[in-house]
Amino acid sequence: MSVLARILAPKKAVLSQLIHIRFAELRHLREYSSHAARRATTTTTATLFTRTLLCTLALWLLLTLSSKLSPPLLPDLDSDHPHHDSMASSALRGLKTVVKGQKMMEGGGVPVYRTIGTSAMRNLDPFLMLDEFKSPSRDAEMGFPNHPHRGFETCTIMLRGSVEHGDHGGNSGVIGPGGVQWMTAGRGIVHSEFPKSKGDEMLHGFQLWINLPKKDKMCKPRYQDYQGDRIPIFQGDGYSVRVISGEHSGVSGPVTLRIPGFLFDVRLEGSGSKKFSHDFPADWNSFAYVYETEGEGALAGRDPVPRASHVLANDGTTLEASTEGTLKFLLFAGKPIDEPIVQYGPFVMNTDEEIQQAFMDYQSGRLQSSDVEMIT
Repeated sequence: MSVLARILAPKKAVLSQLIHIRFAELRHLREYSSHAARRATTTTTATLFTRTLLCTLALWLLLTLSSKLSPPLLPDLDSDHPHHDSMASSALRGLKTVVKGQKMMEGGGVPVYRTIGTSAMRNLDPFLMLDEFKSPSRDAEMGFPNHPHRGFETCTIMLRGSVEHGDHGGNSGVIGPGGVQWMTAGRGIVHSEFPKSKGDEMLHGFQLWINLPKKDKMCKPRYQDYQGDRIPIFQGDGYSVRVISGEHSGVSGPVTLRIPGFLFDVRLEGSGSKKFSHDFPADWNSFAYVYETEGEGALAGRDPVPRASHVLANDGTTLEASTEGTLKFLLFAGKPIDEPIVQYGPFVMNTDEEIQQAFMDYQSGRLQSSDVEMIT
């Protein structure tokens, strides 16, 4: 066998398994989703602009003097946002890029808008994907028929409407407005999700995929279900924070994570000027998904604030947001796992061989043989 053939052999086997599983799922409703196509996408890279001779000379002079200055006195030379001055950039977290949603059809034909998990942004370690779904319930009534997962976690956040879920272990439940479900797929789960609300009732929510470190990819699957009235709220001056996970100003969220991180639903609304800030480690990757904005405002130095995912730079420890009107966003942050990511459809592992094993385990029934823990 040639070297090239040996390299391609595992991928051909996985592709064969993927085709098999796709045809099997036609019995439920239709092809599960277009997740398998994502692997072909690539992460776009930032381009560097040519500096003028004057800037080059100034940079050379600054670097020459830097040996006599302590590091905190130097500005962030790699920052690609002009909103903070050199003194503030050492503390304030700025904006790296803005990613607008791409419309896709998932499950049984449910329209979603994806910001993370596309060619514009393949992933943001440890975050793998973010979808927003917002439509009348009748447009999503075909839902997401039975499908498998292994090797990562999902977080479903409902703003309006309700979703019913069930799994291979016979567990079921409903997530209502303001509710949150954190599902750890671990070594394997087969589940379904369908809108509980009907007709013209608006269905609005989000689903985030979060990677698991290698040591936890084969852990026991579990759900953490919390209705809206169980999510604690910190009430600040002109703003509120629904603390889903992590801690803000002494208020801790109920959802427990397997990696250091947090998840907030931040809302600045009402009359007058309003300002929110939160401190977290500079090496954590983070983004804010703005789902409602009206009037003048700023987020991580960006003004105006579009409705999109705002990926934050790793250049400071404090995020600030302010507005004269209304600004609502989900804030996600987590410590990078820094491990290889191999994703085929509904499985996220570290190697091609592990992906192939996941498909074989699903076909044999081994993947869906584990008990599922329920935490409510």
